[in-house]
Amino acid sequence: MELKRNILAGINKFNFYLFIFLVYFFLINLSFSKDTTEGYFTDIKILDKISSKNTLVKLKNGELITFKDLSIKSLKCKNSEFDDNPEIIAYIQVKDLTDENNNEVFVFNGWMFSSSPSITPFDHPVYDVWLIKCY
Repeated sequence: MELKRNILAGINKFNFYLFIFLVYFFLINLSFSKDTTEGYFTDIKILDKISSKNTLVKLKNGELITFKDLSIKSLKCKNSEFDDNPEIIAYIQVKDLTDENNNEVFVFNGWMFSSSPSITPFDHPVYDVWLIKCY
């Protein structure tokens, strides 16, 4: 009877250690895995329609930059999870600094898509903006 009790105690101890190891392994994997689809920087290309010059602007998400008469802020950008048809989306806010009457109104405030910019068009008489890259 003594031998049977020791075997059961050993099996319970083994199951306990196995359970601890699996929980530890699962938690370590969760801590090291990260969302690779979300980026910290956004690249946009701005076309000056008057001079016909393109300018590549690198935005850090959350920071406000000023490009000529535009104030631009990228809040979030994401890459698609699929490689066969890549899609880049970004939430961008753009203000026109020349319009002093409506300081609080955005010229553009919304999601911009790289594959189809006409879904939410950026309408400005002087500038045109395209989403290029999220990293």
